[in-house]
Amino acid sequence: MTALAERSLAVPSAADRDDLATFLHRAIRLDEAAVVRLRRRGRDRVETWAPTGFEVMAVRVVGGTVAPADTTAAADAVLASVRQADSSPFELGFSMDSAWQGVLPPEDGFAHVDDVPAQVLVDLAKRGVELASEHSQGPPVSLLDQNVLEVVGDGGRAAIPMRMVFALNAMGFAPDSLDEAVRVRTNRSWLRLDARYGSVAVNRTARLPLSVR
Repeated sequence: MTALAERSLAVPSAADRDDLATFLHRAIRLDEAAVVRLRRRGRDRVETWAPTGFEVMAVRVVGGTVAPADTTAAADAVLASVRQADSSPFELGFSMDSAWQGVLPPEDGFAHVDDVPAQVLVDLAKRGVELASEHSQGPPVSLLDQNVLEVVGDGGRAAIPMRMVFALNAMGFAPDSLDEAVRVRTNRSWLRLDARYGSVAVNRTARLPLSVR
């Protein structure tokens, strides 16, 4: 087991620390007991993954380093630390590996299908919220599973379900603008939407539980 002092994250840029704090805040807003998974990307980038409550994962990439190279932590503990941090490494608290469920998509191997105006997805989310408000127990599975947009391009064909639109909107990843584009990418098993402020991904072949227990 990795000692507490050996579990650390360093985010040198103040702007990146602000971005990470915003990401963590939104993840906690969706689940106050959220657990995040931090994974090193290359030499000086860190991916922070979080469940969204829609069986969709969200990720934000910032400049920095993490030790160990793939680890988990309580989102609220990381948020409290990053809000007080400077460019020096700070501790992540206790490992939450046993609380993480689900696998992460691979870093590579995705084909670019096409780009979608961000405003189209924002408008779809607004309409979805209106429909969901008719149900006191939250959005029904039938609404979440409904494919609301189909994208066709050189990279193939992709049907985007409402659950991904909800997740992208809930995390605030896509600006409400026709000038902004959201990139749609796929591989054999995963569908991914890459927006200005982060990405969401879903396993198309078998959605695994992505919440924590």
